[in-house]
Amino acid sequence: MKIRNLLASGLAAACATIAFTAHAAGEHATRDEAVALVKKAVTFWKANGDDKTFAAITDKKGQFTDRDLYLVVYGLDGVVHAHGANEKMVGRNLMDMTDVDGKAFVKERVEMAQKQPSFWQDYKFTDPVTKKIEPKQSYCERIDKNVLCGGVYKQ
Repeated sequence: MKIRNLLASGLAAACATIAFTAHAAGEHATRDEAVALVKKAVTFWKANGDDKTFAAITDKKGQFTDRDLYLVVYGLDGVVHAHGANEKMVGRNLMDMTDVDGKAFVKERVEMAQKQPSFWQDYKFTDPVTKKIEPKQSYCERIDKNVLCGGVYKQ
């Protein structure tokens, strides 16, 4: 009987640990994961060029999408070259696009990219997991005449 209770309590502890770990990992990506994914894409881009990189980033089931974390590439003219959440955005000039607060975040992103090689940007956007507009932070790096970004939602 004592062995059965000991096994049962051990099993319960193991299950609790697994559940805690799964919850800690969560459905939302972290800032560190966003930076890592952007850096992974930079490496891929340098090895494979524009066309393959833009296609890989736009592939929702590909290596550059993880839960609510996806990548986007804008030209410094505001034209979308790749979009990991919505391929319908590719080819569109979104320079005048604003968030729900009226912030012209694409214009701001392009201006920031022209001044610095990497940066974080705050704005609001629709979370692809919750489908709600949430505060978002994107980590961005300038690549030639483009800006590559991956963002996380602040919960």
